Amino acid sequence: MGHQSVIRHPKQDSNPRPTRELDLLALLALGAYSVIAQSPGCQLLGTAVMPSFSQEGQINLGGVFSLHEKPGYSQNLFTVKPKTKDCQGLDFRQFLLAQTMIFAIEEINNRTDILPGVTLGYKIYDTCASVTFSVQSAMALMNGYEEMLTDTSCSRPAAVKAIIGESGSTNTIAIAASVGLFQIPISHFATCACLSDRKEYPTFFRTIPSDYYQSRALAQLVKHFGWTWVGAVRSDNDYGNNGMATFVEAAKQEGICIEFSVKFHRTEPEKLLKVVDIIKRGTAKVVVAFVDILEMNSLLEQLTVQNITGLQLIGTEAWITGTNLATPSSYRILGGSIGFAVTGTKINGLKEFVLKLHPSNHPNNSDVKDFWEAAFQCSVTKETSSNYKTPCTGSESLTELKNQYTDESEIRITNNVYKAVYAVAYSLHSQLECMPQKGCGCSCFSPTSVLDALKKVNFTLRTGERVFFDGNGDPAAKYEVVNWQLGPNGAVEFKAVGYYDATLPPGQQFVMSPVDMAWAGGQKQVSPTSVCSESCPSGTRKAVRRGKPVCCYDCVPCAEGEINSNDCIPCDLEYWSNEKRDRCVLKTVEFLSFEEVMGIVLVIFSLFGTCLTVLVAVVFLAHKNTPIVRANNSELSFLLLFSLTLCFLCSLTFIGRPSQWSCMLRHTAFGVTFVLCISCVLGKTIVVLMAFRATLPGSNVMKWFGPPQQRLTVLAFTLIQVLICVLWLTFSPPFPNKNMKYYKDKVILECDVGSAVGFWAVLGYIGLLSLMCFVLAFLARKLPDNFNEAKFIAFSMLIFCAVWITFIPAYVSSPGKLTVAVEIFAILASSFGLLFCIFVPKCYIVLLKPELNSRKHVMGKMPKKSL
Repeated sequence: MGHQSVIRHPKQDSNPRPTRELDLLALLALGAYSVIAQSPGCQLLGTAVMPSFSQEGQINLGGVFSLHEKPGYSQNLFTVKPKTKDCQGLDFRQFLLAQTMIFAIEEINNRTDILPGVTLGYKIYDTCASVTFSVQSAMALMNGYEEMLTDTSCSRPAAVKAIIGESGSTNTIAIAASVGLFQIPISHFATCACLSDRKEYPTFFRTIPSDYYQSRALAQLVKHFGWTWVGAVRSDNDYGNNGMATFVEAAKQEGICIEFSVKFHRTEPEKLLKVVDIIKRGTAKVVVAFVDILEMNSLLEQLTVQNITGLQLIGTEAWITGTNLATPSSYRILGGSIGFAVTGTKINGLKEFVLKLHPSNHPNNSDVKDFWEAAFQCSVTKETSSNYKTPCTGSESLTELKNQYTDESEIRITNNVYKAVYAVAYSLHSQLECMPQKGCGCSCFSPTSVLDALKKVNFTLRTGERVFFDGNGDPAAKYEVVNWQLGPNGAVEFKAVGYYDATLPPGQQFVMSPVDMAWAGGQKQVSPTSVCSESCPSGTRKAVRRGKPVCCYDCVPCAEGEINSNDCIPCDLEYWSNEKRDRCVLKTVEFLSFEEVMGIVLVIFSLFGTCLTVLVAVVFLAHKNTPIVRANNSELSFLLLFSLTLCFLCSLTFIGRPSQWSCMLRHTAFGVTFVLCISCVLGKTIVVLMAFRATLPGSNVMKWFGPPQQRLTVLAFTLIQVLICVLWLTFSPPFPNKNMKYYKDKVILECDVGSAVGFWAVLGYIGLLSLMCFVLAFLARKLPDNFNEAKFIAFSMLIFCAVWITFIPAYVSSPGKLTVAVEIFAILASSFGLLFCIFVPKCYIVLLKPELNSRKHVMGKMPKKSL
C-alpha cells in the first residue's frame, strides 16, 4: 500500500531507576543503541510510491487524479517483487486537471498579494481510478517518498498541508476516511451527498456542489417538462447510489414515478447488458442517467450497438458536458440530452500553459510519455514496451490536437480545481503571522489551523467568482441546464438553456430560458411524452391500477353531478355537471308554468269551468222566477255558483313561478272558497231536510231556518276557515322553497306549506263539512218529490269525497310539479262534480224541458218521471 516503515532512535529516560531490573534494561538499551548507531538513522523497508508530477516548495500541496482510466491486469504471483503501478488508458480530462493544479500553484507563486515570500510546491499522484491506489497515494503524500530519511525528517509533520482530489466520490470517501484526521482532502469533483456529513468527514471540503441539490434539481427538471414516467440508471458506486436515492425521494414528492431503477459498473459487462435490455423493453421514454463518465462510455457503446434510439437522456454534471462523448455517432443516441452542469469560467493563461507540455521538458516522466503517445499515436522511445510502432518526430504540437485536454469548453471542472488550490492558498495566507522571518517555518501550519482557516475562507477570484464554504464544507449550489444541440458547423454544442441556484428563495431556484431546445435524437420538435397513462379526458377520473405506481391508472367516468379536477368532485347543491362532466352548471329549475303543455291544459279547463259556471248563473238569472229555480233556493244557488267560479279561478294561482305572495294566496284562497262552496251545498241540503220537515202537521221549523239563518250558517262555516287560515299565515305561512330531494339534476320550485298542522287543518275542515253534507244528503235522498235535489247533492258529495280521498296519497307521492298538477286536478274535478251534479239537471229542465218547469210538477201534482 506504499506505507513507509522506519526504525526510530530510542531516547534515554531522564528519570533514574533504583531497581536492578531497570538497570538491566538500561544496559540492554545501551547495547542496542550501539548496534543501531553503526547503521543509517532511518531506512525505508520498501519502494516508495513516486508522484507523477512534483516540485518542492516551502509548503507543499498534494494532488490525487486518475490520470489513467483503470489499473492493469498484472497479478501478484508472490515470486517476484510486484510493480508499484500498472495503469492503462490515459484520461485526457484528468491530465488537464492535474496541469490546472500546477498552473494555479505557479500563478500563486508569481503573485505578491498571496503568500508573499512563501513558495508553494506540489506532489501529484496518479490513482488509475482505483480505490487502492487512491489510498496508497494519500498515504504517500502523508509520509513522503525519500529513499533515505534523517533523524530530523523522522519526526517531521506530514509531507503536504492539503490534498486536492479525488475526482470520484468512492475514491474520495476512501481518502477522506484514511487521512481525514491528518490532512484536509478538498475535492473538485466528488459530489456524493454523504460527504457532507461532518461527523463522518469532519475535515472534508469541496468546490463542487453536493448531489443533495442536483438530485432535487433533476426532479424539478423532469416535472417541468411533464414527464411522470421515467427510467433510472446509475453507477454502482457511492456517487450513483447516493445520488439516485436522493433523486427517487425527490421525484416521489414531485409526483414522478420510476418505471425501473438499475445499476451497473464498467467492470461488469454482463450486468450492463441486462441494464440495456431493461431500458429497451421499458415503456419510459425518459431515462435519468446518474452515472460516471466512464460508465456512460460503456452504456453509450451498448446503446449504439443495439441501435436503441428515441430516448430522452437526463444527465448529471459527471457526463453531460463530456466532450469525448459528443461524437457524430453518439449524437444519434444522446442528441437532445439535457442535464445539469457546474458553472465554469475562462481562466486567463491556462490554455497557453497546458499547451507548453512536452516530453522534452519531462524526460523521466512516464506519465507525460504515455500522454504524448496516446495523443499523437506514436512512440516516444524505441522501447518494445510501447503500444505504438510509429516513432514520434518531436515536431508534434498540442495546438493542432483536438481532445479533452485541449478543448476550451472543458472549463467547468478545471475551474473547480483552480478554486480548490486558491482556497488552500488563502487559508494559508491567513496564517502568515505565525511564520518566522527566516527559514521554512512550515510547522506552524498544523492541520487544525489549516482546517479552521478553510472554514473562514471567503474571497473573490480574478474571474469574478466568489469562493466560500458552508458549515458542511460545501460551496453554494449553482448549476447550468445544458442541452445537447448541433451547431452551425455540425459539431455538438452544450447550450445553456436555464439555471438552478439553491441560494435563491424557493420557487425562484429553477428557471428555464425561453429558447429552442433539441429533444430525443437531436430533433428540434416538441418535447417527448413519457407517461405511464395518458391524461384522462374531461369527465373522467384517475383510478390507480392495482399493484402499479400511482402514475399508472385507468380513466373512470365521473358520476352524475361530479366534475373532474384531478379527481371527481361533487358540484354545489344548486349546480349539476354538464354532459362532458368538466363544468358545473346551474340545475334546471322546475315548476308548473303557463308555457308548458300541462299548464296550458289545466288553464283551459279552469277557464272552461269558470265560463261554464258563469253561463249557468246567467241561465239561472234569466229564469230566476221559474218554479224550479225558486224551489231550489235561488239565493244559495247563486252563492254556490259564485263560490264555484272562485274555485275554478283559484286553481290558476297554483300555476306559475312560486313566490311569497302566490304561495300564501293559493292555499288560503283554495281553503276559503271551497269551504264557502261546501257551506252553500250544506245549506241547500239542510233546506231540503227542513222543507220536508215543515210539511209535517204542526211543524214550524222553516221559520227557524229561513234565508237569514241560511246566510248566517254559510257565513259562520266560512269564518271558521278564515280564522284557521289567519292563524296559519300568522305563525308559519307557506313560502317558496327549492326542493332538491326528488331529482339530483333539477331544482323543484314549490310552495312549502310552512306549518303542516295549518295545512292539514284547512283540508280537514273541508273534509268535515263535505262528510256532513254527504251524510245529510244521503239521508234525504228518498224524500218524496218529483225533483229531489238531495239526490244530486249526495251524488256530488260522493264524487267530491272520492276525489279528495284519492288526492291525499297522490299528493304525497307525486314529485315536483306533478304535486301541483294533482292538487289543481282535484280542485277542478271536485268543482266540475258539484257543477254538473247540482246544476246540469236544472239547466236541462229549464232549457230543454220547460214543460217540467211548473209549480204543479214541482209540488208533485204531475206523474213522477225519472230524469
